[in-house]
Amino acid sequence: MSRRLLIVEDDPGLQSQMRWCFSEDLEVSVAADRESALTALRRSEPDVITLDLGLPPDPGGAKEGFLLLEEILRLSPMTKIIVVTGREDKENAVKAIGMGASDFYQKPLDADILTFVVNRALRLAELERDNRELARQRNGTNIKGIVAASPQMLGICRTLEKVAPTDVTTLITGETGTGKELLARALHDLSHRFDKPFAAINCAAIPENLLESELFGFEKGSFTGATQSKKGKIESANGGTLFLDEIGDMPMPLQAKLLRFLQERVVDRVGSVNPVPVDVRVVCATHRDVQQLIDQETFREDLYYRISEITLDVPALREREGDALVVAQSLLQSLGKQMDRPNLAFTEDAIKAIKTHPWPGNVREMINKVKRATIMADGKRVTAADLELNCDLEGPESQLNLRQVRENAERAAIVQALQSCSFNMAQASRLLGVTRPTLYNLTDKYRIETSPESSGA
Repeated sequence: MSRRLLIVEDDPGLQSQMRWCFSEDLEVSVAADRESALTALRRSEPDVITLDLGLPPDPGGAKEGFLLLEEILRLSPMTKIIVVTGREDKENAVKAIGMGASDFYQKPLDADILTFVVNRALRLAELERDNRELARQRNGTNIKGIVAASPQMLGICRTLEKVAPTDVTTLITGETGTGKELLARALHDLSHRFDKPFAAINCAAIPENLLESELFGFEKGSFTGATQSKKGKIESANGGTLFLDEIGDMPMPLQAKLLRFLQERVVDRVGSVNPVPVDVRVVCATHRDVQQLIDQETFREDLYYRISEITLDVPALREREGDALVVAQSLLQSLGKQMDRPNLAFTEDAIKAIKTHPWPGNVREMINKVKRATIMADGKRVTAADLELNCDLEGPESQLNLRQVRENAERAAIVQALQSCSFNMAQASRLLGVTRPTLYNLTDKYRIETSPESSGA
């Protein structure tokens, strides 16, 4: 991969001298002002930029240079910026580093020092690029079992990473098959309790008359068949994490007992009068609409507020932009290795089917489909038929409709610009080269949310 350097300097003589410092294996471009520098930034995507703060129309000051520094950091935050200042201008150099520049260089020009500083920045850029590639190969997250590239799911993962080190009670909501238990395990694995027990219980899978003793335990002789005392799941998780799956299906009488435990952190075994103190972090999950359950008076509102100090609302696979294919390819690779069928790949019709299928069963459904396809595929190519998915190659989406292609590209560019500018409409409109009213019209046209709260996870 070629290495690229952009020199932003308004003095033609210094431009030439600085160009001369670098070997032929470095692709060097130059710019003399803010506008040409931004054009070169978009065109050549440099790894490193040397930026003289004294640019026209303010060559004697640093205002123009700082404005350009801000725009470069916004448009290309991974680019390494070396600020060039005068010998006596340490204050601006410090300010630039504080804003996000990676290094500074003081005039007058010394070829050896300049080369050293630039090469150091190039090496840093290369290392960071390699690290991002490794992270991408780990499916974009640091969470075991979670494969994601969409902003919706990556937002959930970033929130989880912040929440995990704390002990706040967390509620994970989302459709069946979206990976709620994986996220619950991640909260445990990334916490200070990682080396303590993780106890899980499905509140919908155990009969109501047994659920209390499973959760809270029982004393010997407390009911017929209780020949010895037994700890419940809550006590078993002491020091670690208790995961209550499908909490929305918990019977009302048990909800009152669970609320008492969450408030007092003591367990009353069935048949016992001696409360047992327990130290656990509680994580709950449900596919049910809890607010609807509260309205129907089948779930306690006070318990809901107690278990939802933090809520992670996991999006369905169909709502995760571009994730269906990313997840499917990751599954094909891992399942192919498990079944001794490496190097399998999806055909064009399979890719189209994966992208268009609504995935009502979410990732769980996809695992079943890909596992079957891994077994049934002839040769190295997995087809839509192998996946048991329909793919209408003659459908309207396969036609070369220029208007649709243009609208799709326009919508994608607007979403990307908004995300890169943290939903600042003024900055996004400048990045896209349109006026703010035009951008508002386009976001209305394509029904694009214009705030991180409404568009994120």
